[in-house]
Amino acid sequence: MAVHHGAPRRDADSRRGTLSVNPFHTAADPAAGMRATPPVDRMPDEAMAPETTYNLVRDELMLDGNARLNLATFVTTWMEPQADALMAECSAKNMIDKDEYPRTAELERRCVAMLADLWHAVDPQQAVGCSTTGSSEACMLAGMALKRRWSRRGAEGRGTPAGARPNLVMGVNVQVCWEKFCNFWEVEPRLVPMEGERFHLDPQAAAELCDENTIGVVGILGSTFDGSYEPIADLCAALDALRERTGLDVPVHVDGASGAMVAPFLDPDLVWDFRLERVASINTSGHKYGLVYPGVGWVLWRDAESLPEELVFRVNYLGGDMPTYALNFSRPGAQVAAQYYTFLRLGRAGFRAVQQAARDVAHTLAEGIARLEDFRLLTRGDDLPVLAFTTAPGVSAYTVFDVSRRLREDGWLVPAYTFPPHRQDLSVLRIVCRNGFTADLAGLLLDSLDRLTPELRRQPGPLERDERKATGFHH
Repeated sequence: MAVHHGAPRRDADSRRGTLSVNPFHTAADPAAGMRATPPVDRMPDEAMAPETTYNLVRDELMLDGNARLNLATFVTTWMEPQADALMAECSAKNMIDKDEYPRTAELERRCVAMLADLWHAVDPQQAVGCSTTGSSEACMLAGMALKRRWSRRGAEGRGTPAGARPNLVMGVNVQVCWEKFCNFWEVEPRLVPMEGERFHLDPQAAAELCDENTIGVVGILGSTFDGSYEPIADLCAALDALRERTGLDVPVHVDGASGAMVAPFLDPDLVWDFRLERVASINTSGHKYGLVYPGVGWVLWRDAESLPEELVFRVNYLGGDMPTYALNFSRPGAQVAAQYYTFLRLGRAGFRAVQQAARDVAHTLAEGIARLEDFRLLTRGDDLPVLAFTTAPGVSAYTVFDVSRRLREDGWLVPAYTFPPHRQDLSVLRIVCRNGFTADLAGLLLDSLDRLTPELRRQPGPLERDERKATGFHH
């Protein structure tokens, strides 16, 4: 989450020091008013009526963007009313109190088993996994397991020099959580750069970066930059060849934050999961294409051996022995209940229909953007239902940053950003098609693009040249 500092200086505008309350919201008698308006940056001295408090907070939140029109985020922005009700009923249940809430714990276990089966674990009953607050925590846990397995090899005298610094190999396109992992756990990141029209990891280049201190290689099933799948099977084959040449046996973690809940339904013949012996662990975001509101992720290991036992804490908590492996302790059971609801509600056929609808919308949108002729498509939603595009050759009056700014005027939140080394010359727009972003909404977005491009062409030049103002997209 964002790091916030204390209260900003209010000297320039004394009006910003307090909140303005509509008299109708203060009491049954509007004329009665309030004895004091509540301050902004410190806790008020007196309590307020719930209706007043609700209206104050709601009114300010109206200035947020419309979540359904946010085409930057992969995160779910719509669920059924029944799921909303179920989450409200479970929000007070603390997931960690497994003795107090045994059925919630059982639903978590069932979700792990369902994912193990979906991802072709050799024995779904033997696969090990847990829920998390999202893919970032799931990636941290998977990375910790990789590092501990590497450390254990060194302790057993199996080729890891004493005092060596571990490294993790991945594409430069990885989500920022992997940079955090390497920083927090003192692991050297070894990044495979982008080259030409390849916008993700190259298997052979990744294998060449591995040595005896490599704890693992991360493959991304659905890059946040353009929605493309990385070739996990080819990556495993390259590492198999490395083992034959050198004896190095490097495990793979698949960051399937989005694709692990798309590929099983739309690309069943794509081999990327536990069918590959080198894949030690997989994570996904239940709150992305798992179709649950923000706050739930999942991480699974091939078997108990892939998750070092010494990382699992057994806590005597509220009268019971509880094995746990997580960075967070207390959190609500609502998202796990919602995930189980979604698995039951849709089944494989339902998930296939929902994800296919999203991919169809992406394809339709890509065709419409291509017809505008002002843009060049990088991806068309053939992997994740995501498309990335940039301005066409010859377009000099505006940039993708101008397009993003103008779309925001119509309420559309479409991120514009620059690619990492070695393709920092390339700036793109990216659209994430999720459940709830319908063909009708896609048509309205195309109408906005069609209307604003002639105006942008008449500009004397790009209005937004500061790429440091690029919109965020790491969701």
